This record gives sequence, structure tokens and C-alpha cells, in this order.
Amino acid sequence: MHNDVVLAAVRGCLDAGWSALRFNFGGVGSSGGRYSGGAEEIDDAIAAASALRDALPAEGPLAMIGYSFGAWVGAQAADRLADVRQVIAIAPPLRVFGWDFAQGFRPSLTVIVGDRDGFCPRDRLEALLASTRAEHVVLAGADHFLAGRDDELTAAVREHLGAGR
Repeated sequence: MHNDVVLAAVRGCLDAGWSALRFNFGGVGSSGGRYSGGAEEIDDAIAAASALRDALPAEGPLAMIGYSFGAWVGAQAADRLADVRQVIAIAPPLRVFGWDFAQGFRPSLTVIVGDRDGFCPRDRLEALLASTRAEHVVLAGADHFLAGRDDELTAAVREHLGAGR
């Protein structure tokens, strides 16, 4: 929640005129609960999206944006929520977690990744892109942690959210 990548994504949301909610999964930081390997974290993301929907004054589209493990969790949660139209997966850890669920994915999908991301091998990224209608943004020279790339990440999120309204 306090990660520079997450904060850059939030700036992109706000710059695009979207509301944003960031949260920790259970067991992270001062959050209660524990790591479950995905199932409970998906429920956390669904609950967070529902809380945001309840807090917004007007109906409108929702987007789910996640970084690393949060990208994998958020994408699965988004596919279960009818009002989420768009997913932005930042540095998805394709080496660690399967993305078979994304075949036939309902929301539009954008992947933002560094070309030196060891957790997102090129062959797996290409397979994901080939099996979905996903767009992608590659940040040249960036690794999984996207250090020093905050402005580029903010701009990519802003641009792709602007296209999704």
C-alpha cells in the first residue's frame, strides 16, 4: 500500500479523474488476517471494490489496478465483478502465478512491465498477450520493482484509464 509503484499508480488514477482506493491484503502491514496464497486475497480485493463502489456518489465504471501479486489477485477479482471494466496489471509475476483464468477475460486488460522483469519472462508475457486481447506497455530498462520509473508508470496508468472511460 505504501510502495512507490502503488503510489505512482494512484497518481495516474487521480490524474485521469478516477477515484482510487489502496489497501493491504490481510496480514500485510497492520492488517489483520494472514496470507492465504490467493483465495482470501481475492476476497479482500472484491470487498475493497465493493467498499469503493458504496463510497462513490455516482455510478460509473470501476478499474482494478494491481502490482505484482496484487496484479494477479486484482485481475481475478475484477473478472468476478460485473462493474469492473478495466484491469491494469503492473509487473505481473507470470513466473510465479498462472494466468490461465485470463483466457476469455471479460474486462479489458493492460499489462505494464519492465523489459528486465525477472518475474515476468518474455515468453510467458507473449503467451498471455496472445491468449487475451490485452494491451501492453514495456518500460525499457526497468526491472520488476520499476525503481525510478514513477513518472512513466503514472503516465501509462493515466493514459490507459483515460482510454477506458
